[in-house]
Order: sequence, then structure tokens, then C-alpha cells
Amino acid sequence: MKVTGTTPELILGSASPRRLELLAQIGIVPARIVPAEIDETPLRDEAPRDYVRRMAREKASAVPNDRGGAVLCADTTVVVGRRILGKPETPHEAAEFLRLLSGRRHLVLTAVALASDGRLRERLVETTIRFRPLTKAEIDTYVASEEWRGKAGGYGIQGRASAFAIWIRGSYTGVVGLPLAETATLLASIGIRENRK
Repeated sequence: MKVTGTTPELILGSASPRRLELLAQIGIVPARIVPAEIDETPLRDEAPRDYVRRMAREKASAVPNDRGGAVLCADTTVVVGRRILGKPETPHEAAEFLRLLSGRRHLVLTAVALASDGRLRERLVETTIRFRPLTKAEIDTYVASEEWRGKAGGYGIQGRASAFAIWIRGSYTGVVGLPLAETATLLASIGIRENRK
């Protein structure tokens, strides 16, 4: 796509420090951070891929954009079979998620939505991860660390849970919360590149 006119300011529609750090890794600093506030409850019988795409789109639509900027939003979810593992609300739920993930493969889906000039550009990135079997002590220690809070599936691959993953196929940064290759391509399509603010 040929880009004309001025480069829009970038608004990151997320309160996630991880997404901000990931953008910084590719030299992109948002002009503003405006977290999107939406209901993240899955619809009845909603497929995981449909759910994560809908969340990213709804976040992009929910961010106020009265100055004609570009709104970047993303949503990450962990999937076991057809079960969506969102952000656990309690230590008990976090432990339940880790027991479910122990010794098996799971899918991490991250949808990215970029709203600009009345258009919505989207990407869905899928990554498969296998956890080694986890002991009760390991699960209890991880839950006690509080690292699970605010993280889909109840773990952060960039932290202590990196010791749980024995293999990964796909986008590591997508698991962290923002697939950088796909995001950089989306941003470049509207003229936002490294060192632009």
C-alpha cells in the first residue's frame, strides 16, 4: 500500500507493560497509551479464534480517537482443546490452569488490530507450546510468586514459566503479548516505522 500524507500518531490501546516493551524493542514509541475497557467474557459456544479476533477488534473500537491517530490493540488467549484460558482471577484458578497445561501441548492465540483512517487491519498469530510435567511444588511456588496475575493462561513465558516450556513453534513475542513481525508489517503499511512517535 502506498502511504500518502502525514504519518498518524500511534495510540496503544493497552495497559500491558509487556506490549509497550515489545514495541520499544523494534524502535516504536506510542504517542499515547489509552487502555481499552471492554467486557472480555467469551460468548456462548464462541470458538477461540473468533473470540480473540473479536476482543482485538472491540478494543480498537473502544479507544477514543478524536485526533485521527492509529489505534493498535491486541488480545492474547491460551487454548486447550476448545477451552479458553483467560486471565485467572484467583490463586486457585491459576493453579488449576497450570495443572491443565502440565505435560501437554496448548495453543496461544494473539490477534492484533490496527484502526486507522476508517479501516481495520488485522492479523491472527498462532503459537504452539508444550509444557513439561509440573510437580505440585512447582505449581505452588509459581502461584505464590504472583507472576500469573494479569496473564492469559496464568503464566508469563518471559518469566519463571520459561522453565516449563520444553518446545515452542511459532511466535515467541506473540506469546508474550504482541507478535512483532506481524505488528511491524501492519504499522509500516500506514507509514509508522522505527523511531517514529
